[in-house]
Amino acid sequence: MDQDDQLDAAFSALAHPTRRAILARLAQGKATVNALAEPFDMSLPAVSKHIRVLENAGLIEREKDAQFRPCTLNPKPIQDIADWTEKYRPIWEARFDVMGKLLDEMKDQSS
Repeated sequence: MDQDDQLDAAFSALAHPTRRAILARLAQGKATVNALAEPFDMSLPAVSKHIRVLENAGLIEREKDAQFRPCTLNPKPIQDIADWTEKYRPIWEARFDVMGKLLDEMKDQSS
């Protein structure tokens, strides 16, 4: 999978709040599917589908530990997203600066 495809898969996977919550939990350490499913009001197969999406996007990895297959967070795709968004920081900051000046002018005019 090339970098553009990897970013597409990661952004798509992150679009769902359940998957973001699963990643937040895995940021605390590895966990089994049952442990990941515990806080959600959905079936275990539904949670497993979310985990599969995260795994296919490369955001998590599954280990083999006897009969368990704990999930762990793979930080590389998240770092790739951070690197990609960082390229656009100067544009956003410049636009926020302009917006801030406009809001200040509007505030001064209304006073």
